[in-house]
Amino acid sequence: MPISEYVANLRSHVGNSLLMLPSVSAVVVNERGELLLGQRSDNSRWSLIAGAIDPGEQPADAVVREVYEEAGIHVAVERLAGAALHPVVYPNGDECQYLNLWFHCRAIGGTARVNDDESLAVGWFSRGALPPVDEWVRLRIDETLDGDSAWFARPGTAHPALGLLDA
Repeated sequence: MPISEYVANLRSHVGNSLLMLPSVSAVVVNERGELLLGQRSDNSRWSLIAGAIDPGEQPADAVVREVYEEAGIHVAVERLAGAALHPVVYPNGDECQYLNLWFHCRAIGGTARVNDDESLAVGWFSRGALPPVDEWVRLRIDETLDGDSAWFARPGTAHPALGLLDA
């Protein structure tokens, strides 16, 4: 997957060591109530469309950009749906903890398609017929569609989907 010039510069200083990075993801729903998912090219898993926030970019602008760049869909951001720290270790050994802000978005145009090299496939799925997804994806979908306010891990607790040890 491509790495931004900003992150590449940081990596030149810290190697594979832990980086904390701001990121966004989108729970995108179309007019039929289907959810947009992408099959990631780095691990072949189905996931929400997501990515890092560029320096100087507002999170809502980043989520709009990422959904179009990765899936060819234009979205309207409905609301902030959650926030959580999520660890990732990439196959090359790079360690990250992403502070992920996820948004409930409504599809307003475009055609779902692989639009860059970050995805193997993209598609619309009914909530009851999702491809296999991990707990992290399921947490964001469920809390977005079932909750009425932004989700976060309560102080002193952890959620198994976050991959972090209990506080």
